[in-house]
Amino acid sequence: MKVLMVDVDGVLIHGRPADGLSHFTYLEHDLGLRPDLLQQAFFQIHWGDIIIGREALEPRLATVLEKIAPHLSATTLIDYWFENDSRLDRNLLADLAVLRQSGVTLFLATNQEHRRARYLMEQLGLGAHFDDILYSAALGHSKPSPDFFRLATERAGVPPKEIAFIDDMAINIEAARQFGWNATQWTAGATLTSALPIFARWS
Repeated sequence: MKVLMVDVDGVLIHGRPADGLSHFTYLEHDLGLRPDLLQQAFFQIHWGDIIIGREALEPRLATVLEKIAPHLSATTLIDYWFENDSRLDRNLLADLAVLRQSGVTLFLATNQEHRRARYLMEQLGLGAHFDDILYSAALGHSKPSPDFFRLATERAGVPPKEIAFIDDMAINIEAARQFGWNATQWTAGATLTSALPIFARWS
């Protein structure tokens, strides 16, 4: 194994920093917007294009908010969203640091739009822990599309058989395996050693 690809949401990040609850748990209380309304008017309609870079997050969200929550700006909602979806698994980061010190290259492999990808690497500081981020809006394809794994492999610069991958979604694991990656599904309470026994060689 020369490269380890790590998913973000559900693996490295788990909800609100304070308690791990879903990032929009208190959205209506805090910002006066019902999460189900946001889901119906924004995510169900526009997210598919945003996540692969066809549309930009802020202007599209601003247009939707003008209709469903005119009191709320897109910037305010985005800041609230990102800050409340940023609880890092520090134990996993520590294990990944050991692996990286051994010479394994670490990439984030994730479905993200451009703005949150920058937030993850810069504001949340993941740029110090990973060699790069390979994300859907930049690649133009999202997991579990085979094109995501093809392009990520090209960016990694190694054969698929030399790539390990952890993700919490079974559909993404199956797609990665079909492309030749050594993929393992991440579950609650997992450690890098339990998910990837090969890690024990470096720990």
